[in-house]
Amino acid sequence: MVAARLLELFFLILNFRRYAEHGAESGSFEMKERTTRNILVSMLFGLVLLSPFVGPPQLMAIEEPTYRVIEKDGDFELRRYEPYLVAETLVEGDFREVGNEGFRRLFDYIQGKNRKGREIPMTAPVTQGAASEKIPMTAPVGQERVAGKWRITFVMPSSYTMETLPEPLDPRIELVEVPGGLMAVHRYSGTWSKERYEAKEGKLREFIAKNGLEIVGEPVFARYNSPFMLWFLRRNEVMIPVADTQ
Repeated sequence: MVAARLLELFFLILNFRRYAEHGAESGSFEMKERTTRNILVSMLFGLVLLSPFVGPPQLMAIEEPTYRVIEKDGDFELRRYEPYLVAETLVEGDFREVGNEGFRRLFDYIQGKNRKGREIPMTAPVTQGAASEKIPMTAPVGQERVAGKWRITFVMPSSYTMETLPEPLDPRIELVEVPGGLMAVHRYSGTWSKERYEAKEGKLREFIAKNGLEIVGEPVFARYNSPFMLWFLRRNEVMIPVADTQ
């Protein structure tokens, strides 16, 4: 796995150079600006998820929501999740592009674009303000369709509660508690294309029907790696909530 992450870093650098050269050769200011923005978002995504292997020791763990596997059949699982908190934002647009935009907003939030109220001790001069707080990265990054838009989510670390999470400065971000429940999951590797995702969603629906389960929510696209992880080493999942049988 360490070797795979180092390869990922190598491809990160190669892709950065390729996109940078493409942006420099582009004729329009809008194309250059869009290329630069996409480079920065992808670099942030890649470096954050690479940090457990190339960063300092305190970044070694990427937390996931707590769950228990109830049933397993090859690449399919039925999981029981505990409740967890997410920061979410709704984005309009193309299946692939909304992930970049949503990631940028949520990454800004966990990197300090938030408001955490605190009392400031008396000093000279007297000052009063609001502090920001960095929040550890977790996995996966979720994406699902909601009322014509895409809902992008970051799972919040379990050490936080709704009361202790800092308030987002971006009004497009909301903090939400996700109730526990059963999720049918299909794990797969490969690209993040819409076509591949829809094909895997179809396979998961077949698994659900075969096991007599009832779908109670929209499918979720879960990504656990950066865009620069070799496609055949990526961990991707389609997740669909199903009725609790207990």
